[in-house]
Order: sequence, then structure tokens, then C-alpha cells
Amino acid sequence: MTETISYAYAVARDDDGTLTQALSGLPGVADAPVHLVRAGHRGEMVAAVSPVPEQDFQESALRAHLEDLDWLESVARAHHRVIGALAERTTVLPLRLATVYLDDERVRQMLDARQEAFAGRLSELTAHTEWGVKIYVEAPAATDRPAAPPAAPDLSPGRAYLSHRRAQRHAREDAYRDAEEIARRVEDAARHHAVDRVQHRAQQGELARGPGENVINDAYLVPVGHAERFRADVLRAAEGLTGVRVEVTGPWAPYSFATPPETEPMKRAAP
Repeated sequence: MTETISYAYAVARDDDGTLTQALSGLPGVADAPVHLVRAGHRGEMVAAVSPVPEQDFQESALRAHLEDLDWLESVARAHHRVIGALAERTTVLPLRLATVYLDDERVRQMLDARQEAFAGRLSELTAHTEWGVKIYVEAPAATDRPAAPPAAPDLSPGRAYLSHRRAQRHAREDAYRDAEEIARRVEDAARHHAVDRVQHRAQQGELARGPGENVINDAYLVPVGHAERFRADVLRAAEGLTGVRVEVTGPWAPYSFATPPETEPMKRAAP
């Protein structure tokens, strides 16, 4: 018989006892059924949990699994599916991918120990959602910039090649300058709506899907009532410069804001 441990997805407040219905029939990691673990003394704080094979989440095995993109994608998809189902009903505090405990009783002890902190953070995040803003510098060949003038006919092939590479480099430098300008515009636009921002590391390799080089990867915490204006204003701020692409995604559960910020939160600009 395979030994199992408890995989925890998120923490939420279950005031009316309806979250169990939200998870009914929903497969978690490894297609295991998801259930709620409730804080002691009939507490309202709950964690969404499912059993997973212990052998897959031991330190050495997990380290190897995290290099397996297919395994990682499968776990991430299940992780986000559970969090999304909860977020449709209530405010949630998403836990990190592959957060595991020895058993459900350890999960309950965690809830009891941190119940006050969880309650405070959930109150702060109520009626807010996360929006992602990514800025990409696109390859000069894919931009709308005018083509560089042809090299002088008297140039040798070597010098003509260098002239062409120099023109490419200048176009790319221009694109980076435009990206800096758009980043400033986007931040100014976002400040009118968002209450907090987390600056993530730019995505590279398999994570950086789509054309261009990701240079900005920010998450903004936005009041629900400001969401549509936030999206429209950020996209409008990106207009007018070529060679730069801005991607706005959301709304998401507040993945980037589940832990209180260590620095001063972003202040919304006066209207």
C-alpha cells in the first residue's frame, strides 16, 4: 500500500459551509479527491487538501520531479484548478506549489497556529484580484521600424556585414529604450488603480512562451471595482511605440499577495 501525505492548495474562510460543494468531484494532484481540513474548535478557517503519494514528494524525488516539465505542468494545472474553484466562491490565500504536510492533523495544527494571521490577510484581500503585466522586447526584425538603409555598394562583404549588424544592434537598443518608457507609463497608469505590486523575475526558457524577450513580469493587486479600468489604462499606456509588446492577464486569485508585503504597499494615485 502506497503511503500518502497531505498536499495543501490554499487557505480560505468557510463562513457558511459551502466550500465543500465547490470542491465536490474536483480532481486534485494525481487525480485524488480534494477535501477541506478545518481549524480546531469549529473554526471558520479551512485548507483545501488532498492525499498524494509520499514517495513523489520526498525531497530528493521532488527535486527530480521539478526538472520534469510534464510532471510539473500536471501538478501546476491541478493546483491552479483547485484554487480557481475556491476563488469563484470566496477570497483565498494560495499556498506554494508542492506544499505538503505529514497528514491532515498537521494541516489542522498549522491552521490553528496561524489562524489570526490568515484571517487578517484574507480581510485585506477581500474584493481584490491579481492582474499580471508582462512587457516583451520583440526582435528588431519583427518590429515596424523602418529598415536600415542598404550598405554602401563599395563596402566589402565583411564591412557590409558589420554595417548590417550595427543597424540591428541600434534597432534593438531603441527597442529596450522604448520598453523602459512603456514600463514607466504602465506603472503610472497602474498606480491609479492598484493597491500593491510584486515584481517577479523576468521569465526565460520554457516559461517565456510567445515572441520576444520578457523584461518586465509584474503582478498587481487591484480592487474588483477598478479591474476593467486598470486593464484598459495599462494597455492604452503601451500604445505608440513599436518593438515592445505588453501582455495583461487576469483576474487571478492573489497568488503573489498571499504573504503580507515586507515593504510599504503601493499607494494608489489621487484621481
